[in-house]
Amino acid sequence: MDKAWVQHQGRPLWARSLATFAQHPEIETTGLVVASGRTDEARALAPEAGFVVSGGASRQESSRLGLAAMPGGIDAVLVHDAARPFVTRDLIDRVIKGIRLAGAACPVVPVVDTVKSVGEGGTLIGIDRSRLVAAQTPQGALKSILEPALALESEATDEAGLIEASGRKVMMVEGDPENIKITHPGDLSRLVGAAEVRTGLGYDIHAFSEDPERPLFLGGVEFEHRPGLEGHSDADVLIHAVVDALLGAAALGDIGQLYPNSDSRWRGASSLVFLEGAKRALTDHGWEPVHIDATVVATRPQVMPKSQEIRATLALALGIEAGRVSVKATTNEGLGSLGRGEGIAAWATATIRRSCTVLD
Repeated sequence: MDKAWVQHQGRPLWARSLATFAQHPEIETTGLVVASGRTDEARALAPEAGFVVSGGASRQESSRLGLAAMPGGIDAVLVHDAARPFVTRDLIDRVIKGIRLAGAACPVVPVVDTVKSVGEGGTLIGIDRSRLVAAQTPQGALKSILEPALALESEATDEAGLIEASGRKVMMVEGDPENIKITHPGDLSRLVGAAEVRTGLGYDIHAFSEDPERPLFLGGVEFEHRPGLEGHSDADVLIHAVVDALLGAAALGDIGQLYPNSDSRWRGASSLVFLEGAKRALTDHGWEPVHIDATVVATRPQVMPKSQEIRATLALALGIEAGRVSVKATTNEGLGSLGRGEGIAAWATATIRRSCTVLD
């Protein structure tokens, strides 16, 4: 997994971090050090970056290449892990203040888990965690301090370690527990949890056709009942309501805008085409369907005997599990046109969220 290129809300993780640094009033320029072969892609996605260069085989070499690419006149440098998307302005402020006070600074957070070392024979040895901290990024230093530190032949895993190996002190500043690093696939759940979630509402109603042979479709499933519903397409009120709910949740208009009844291409078309099109529209804007809850209002036919088939059909079109699709039915208790059996209506709610995708 190329962690820095995981997409969150339609943007790679590094773009989120880059924007935070670029908007900071004390940051003069920003740059990206990316994997070999991705420089053009990074430049296209981040034209605001001052420079984009290929990295090296190690973090130390990558930092050295990034430092060499910086424009002249830079006094201090911050180095940040692209896989830490939740860096904040306050954290950057604290690191900059630490650089001003001590020449180099590193944010740290207390270690909250019990930590043990493994001794001979697999024995566990307790370690006093009160003296332990976990280092985060951004780590920063005056360029005059960082440059010689990066030139060292050292096994240090971060800039702070290299600076200390060069004989200089690094000031610890308060880190941020929310400034997590995406390290394992399971960490992506934090991103999903932080993703934007929306709900949309859809409604449709159609009268029964005067054509006694017109077929009836509900939720993409054909019913034996005749006649079917009157409409430009197959008049599947259930799918039409679901499509409007999905589009409404993503603020992408409605079914009439995407598939107008003035367009002859949609005459007699299966409404599953509209549902699949709505799914593509959501995907194009970084959304994915999560759950559908629909209710059919009809005196006839009986809908629930085919509810499982409807759920499976809708789920297949949306690329989700059938357990995420709910279909219910009710009558209008004899009231109004629906109560008199003149047509069928459907209500639907759709829950969507931003997708989280790993780019290989």
